[in-house]
Amino acid sequence: MPHPTARLRRGALVAVTAGTLLAPLAAGAVPASVPAAFAAESPSPSPPGPSGPDVRALTPDVARQLDASVQRVMREANVPGVTVGIWTPGQESYVRSFGVADKASGRKMAPDLRMRIGSETKTFTVTALLQLVDQGRVGLDDPIGKYIDGVPNGDRITLRELAGMRSGLFNYSDDDDFFKALTSDPQRPFKPQQLLDYAFKHPVLFEPGQKFYYSNTNLILLGLLVEKESGQHLGDYIERHILDPAGMKDTLFPTGSEFPTPHAQGYTDQTADGKVTETAGWNPSWGWAAGAMISTLDDLHIWARTVATGELPDGNRMISPETQKQRLMTPATPIPGAGYGLGIFNVEGWVGHNGSLPGYESLTIYLPATRTTVVVLLNTDIDHDNEEPSTLFGQAITQIVSPRHIFNLPAAPAAR
Repeated sequence: MPHPTARLRRGALVAVTAGTLLAPLAAGAVPASVPAAFAAESPSPSPPGPSGPDVRALTPDVARQLDASVQRVMREANVPGVTVGIWTPGQESYVRSFGVADKASGRKMAPDLRMRIGSETKTFTVTALLQLVDQGRVGLDDPIGKYIDGVPNGDRITLRELAGMRSGLFNYSDDDDFFKALTSDPQRPFKPQQLLDYAFKHPVLFEPGQKFYYSNTNLILLGLLVEKESGQHLGDYIERHILDPAGMKDTLFPTGSEFPTPHAQGYTDQTADGKVTETAGWNPSWGWAAGAMISTLDDLHIWARTVATGELPDGNRMISPETQKQRLMTPATPIPGAGYGLGIFNVEGWVGHNGSLPGYESLTIYLPATRTTVVVLLNTDIDHDNEEPSTLFGQAITQIVSPRHIFNLPAAPAAR
């Protein structure tokens, strides 16, 4: 995902690449070749690691190690506030908040605060797509041109390639004019077609399926597809068919800059002059289906397992087993140790997604081997030594709790 200048940073996971929405603003991507065929029908196995259990019990000693490690990353990366949740069935849970939610008032970070989750939005948009697949309304190997006109290579780019970041379409958040428009007026609203216009003025980067390249443009198209085939606004569809069945009462898809309280203030340097500024009032409509959503620690705890397994908390299915199997095919990417499936990644056995947009970062991952969930929420997206803070936290946490499965998503050059 090397991109030129601005970063609407990695909202999405692979964040490093993927997680970035702004390329930084939102969506980091990494152009590079990947195997043409999916590498596996389930999350790719992790390489052999140190001997020992897949996940360590959360004893008081382990909790103290986590406290110290999280606070060390905070100091080194200058993170104002962070909340961490770790859960494994049958074990003690770990839920901690450190630092401040608002530097001006000194208000403390807390586990119940709402946070912007950036590219984790992609997991919801792709879930909506997969539900339409289950209903027989669309097919993963249908070309996007069957549903939406005006897409370059639209007669050959499939829905699968859009969801898997292998379309070859330019990432609109890497466009200079888009970056200038956003940073000159962060409260301005963007419509989906405006975002596509920024992307489509650029030539396609490669033939469909040839490479992995993280592009928010793909998700805008999938969001429009969901609206067209369901007859509902994307946010309404996600609320009714995904959030309500999962019991995620504090998660929402905003229509503008609304941000229900209590929430944390966000801090970014993705500004026109490069100075750090507050972002809670910014309008996330520029991320739309790729990065606009808001959630909480408890709701993301629910979502981690739901998106990784396709199963709802009540035992019913969000996605059929057959379609979920397609989602979890995670072919290799240029990122060492990371595969990317249909709106989901696998990093050393951890399945999920990250998110980043100006002022906020998040990480929601699930380890199927032990049914362990890790959620990290923080109120800055400012890189530290070219690394995303969410990745630094993920790495520090998993080094302690799952030394055989260390989450590490090296940051790619910021795209802007």
